[in-house]
Amino acid sequence: MTVRNGAPDAHGARVRGIFSEIAQRYDLFNALSSFGIYRSWLTRMARVAACTAEDRVLDVAGGTGDVSFELCESCPPASIELTDFTPEMLDVARERIDAGANQGVPVSLAEVDAHALPYAGASFTVVTCAYGLRNFSDRTRAMREAARVLKPGGRYVVLEFGTPPNAAWRALYRVYLNHMIPFIGGVVTGDRAGFEYLRDSIKGFPPQDQVARELKEAGFSQVSYENRTGGIIAIYRAVR
Repeated sequence: MTVRNGAPDAHGARVRGIFSEIAQRYDLFNALSSFGIYRSWLTRMARVAACTAEDRVLDVAGGTGDVSFELCESCPPASIELTDFTPEMLDVARERIDAGANQGVPVSLAEVDAHALPYAGASFTVVTCAYGLRNFSDRTRAMREAARVLKPGGRYVVLEFGTPPNAAWRALYRVYLNHMIPFIGGVVTGDRAGFEYLRDSIKGFPPQDQVARELKEAGFSQVSYENRTGGIIAIYRAVR
């Protein structure tokens, strides 16, 4: 199934263009740029989501399916709606489903704008989002949409880049962001400019405490987060 929500704004069009170009090599970039550590982030995210066979999951900005397929392996839910703004990313996810990555869990694919989710209120018990918030034109609106489609008591689980609290580690990380992310991205995909955008989106994303406050303002309660790899990554859990 494919769902379209109208033409994107200028920012959305730029994001879609970047990810359409790098889709086929995006997973390789993640593996190389994180030295493989990203797998442990996904595993921890799945544990925080703690899905059961009763859960219906919406994976927003699901890309090539990393989060969805980790859930299928670690805590299989009843079903997953794997969505993304970029059809080329979903094409890769479809190839992975054809290869059995969903391990028998029903996974549907949909091209969806996170700012206007085409689902009725209280449709899901879990909403996940990895590496998506910083790319949204209006992350508050996207948070509110996630809250809207969640049933009362449902969980919103977000994995996103963070700000390391340790000053020395933060400075070292900034050096890595400035120089290595565009370099690795350029080598792997040939699109250095796209990864310069991704670098800047990470640098411009607010620190963890601010994101937690935004989640509360968007209608969530019991908001918490945990840092991984010294705060390079944060995993948020918010209850509707």
